[in-house]
Amino acid sequence: MRLLVIEDDPDLNRQLATALTDAGYVVDRAFDGEEGHYLGETEPYDAVILDIGLPKADGISVLENWRRAGRAMPVLILTARDRWSDKVQGFDAGADDYVAKPFHLEEILARIRALLRRSTGHAQSELTCGPVSLDTRTGRVCVSGNPIKMTSHEYRLLAYLMHHTGRVVSRTELVEHLYDQDFDRDRRRPALDRAFPQNMIPSEKTHSAVGPWPKGKLFGILR
Repeated sequence: MRLLVIEDDPDLNRQLATALTDAGYVVDRAFDGEEGHYLGETEPYDAVILDIGLPKADGISVLENWRRAGRAMPVLILTARDRWSDKVQGFDAGADDYVAKPFHLEEILARIRALLRRSTGHAQSELTCGPVSLDTRTGRVCVSGNPIKMTSHEYRLLAYLMHHTGRVVSRTELVEHLYDQDFDRDRRRPALDRAFPQNMIPSEKTHSAVGPWPKGKLFGILR
């Protein structure tokens, strides 16, 4: 899952990005409203963390412009303002959640997990598809109750598919949501192809069953 953090404080921006990356997300960063608006308008983020008090363009204006343009990704607002009227303004602008500074990073992680679940139609923290289960709180993956060890890339891939069960997911979509903005796009496709045996991805759009790697790992596009 790919996230955008827009925060002008360099230390807080770094802390958020580090915590989110450690939690298994791919993170892009912006430090002012203009850059953040551009990224949110042009890149397919699964969720955005947006500070209100930004230079060049304030967060409320950025959010309103996104919503007018039809950008529907979940947005979590961060702000030092904690008056009820500021919260109402943020929600009316199109925010999905609101956190006042200072905050604990664990709260941000929990709220992002909830936003991602709700935006993809899941009510519980544990996602299931047939014998496969993924606990979004702990990152634990099991098949028929047995824990499976995965690399960070394999986990990101499985988490995205588990959040989007029931629909076809193309290679292009996977590439856009598994890698950050700075990753060389020409290198993305080979890296994705190595994650699957060739016979598992016969076309641009595919939905195949989950199955085991020869070494006991997991692969597949879930249905």
